[in-house]
Amino acid sequence: MAPIVHGFDWPDRLVIGTVGQPGERTFYIQARAGKQLVSVSMEKQQSAALAERIEEILDELMAEDGNPFSVPALTPEGLVDNDPLEQPIEEQFRAGAMGLGWDPTTAQLVIEAFPIIEVDAEELEVLDMDELEPEEVLVVRIPVGTARAFAKRTREVVGAGRPLCPLCSLPMDSDDHICELPEGFR
Repeated sequence: MAPIVHGFDWPDRLVIGTVGQPGERTFYIQARAGKQLVSVSMEKQQSAALAERIEEILDELMAEDGNPFSVPALTPEGLVDNDPLEQPIEEQFRAGAMGLGWDPTTAQLVIEAFPIIEVDAEELEVLDMDELEPEEVLVVRIPVGTARAFAKRTREVVGAGRPLCPLCSLPMDSDDHICELPEGFR
């Protein structure tokens, strides 16, 4: 059966936001076009990696001779979105694999999120990975200015969590942080 595609070709809004307190936050990528609103939960590391890779692609495109796709170096002021996630937040699915691509015909970045697919260990041995198809997928296409704004906001959301210990690089939950120094530093 073909998957349900939650497609957004020119969304009114695309953001990453969180619910919960630092250390217990749930990250969501949320897309809206008109009344259609889709929220997909994801890991903090997925959010950070997505923002980083978007920035890399935009910088590569901007460096092309003459910047043919008019990629902005900074977030366009009118595209800054610091508003919270839209309510109600109803998780469509939890993202497993994600994809990121570039469509030069429309000058848009394409973000894809696929749900985590759970299989029994017994099924894993006889499972044909080529035939494995998700029940649904999120596909969002955004222009370069929106992509720059999305990446900037995502970096800010990811960075707003618990501070990292300067010695062990692990999140510090409180003033009672017990530093777990690497072997070479003990």
